[in-house]
Amino acid sequence: MQPIKVKFKRLHKDAVTPKYAKPGDAGMDLVAISILNVSLEQVSYDTGISVEIPEGYVGLIFPRSSIRNYGIVLSNAVGVIDSGYRGSIQATFNYYGSTKQRYTVGDRIGQLVILPYPQVEFEEVEELSETDRGTGGFGSSGS
Repeated sequence: MQPIKVKFKRLHKDAVTPKYAKPGDAGMDLVAISILNVSLEQVSYDTGISVEIPEGYVGLIFPRSSIRNYGIVLSNAVGVIDSGYRGSIQATFNYYGSTKQRYTVGDRIGQLVILPYPQVEFEEVEELSETDRGTGGFGSSGS
């Protein structure tokens, strides 16, 4: 598979180029260069970089597995960077539980995965095809 070229810009002298930790990794680590905001409920970080994601691709920001060592969760579960966005990549985490541990400046705070996506056109119809699952929602596959 040929790599795609994604341009990025350092918005701060301490910004770290996103990179894979190991061969075969899907996500590139994002490093905090500053804490933007701290409240009783949240903490926000800046990576100091912006990216030029090619049209037809999307950047997805996921938490790192190390997040389990802290009392925080990525506030929007998965961040979406559209190809037209040129601002700084930032991440906000919500505190949970009694612990208020958090990442510090210089820590890897998330991972960036860049994927292609299809353009979708919706077509309204009177009926949809039948499936085994049908309209079964939450918990429909059993416990």
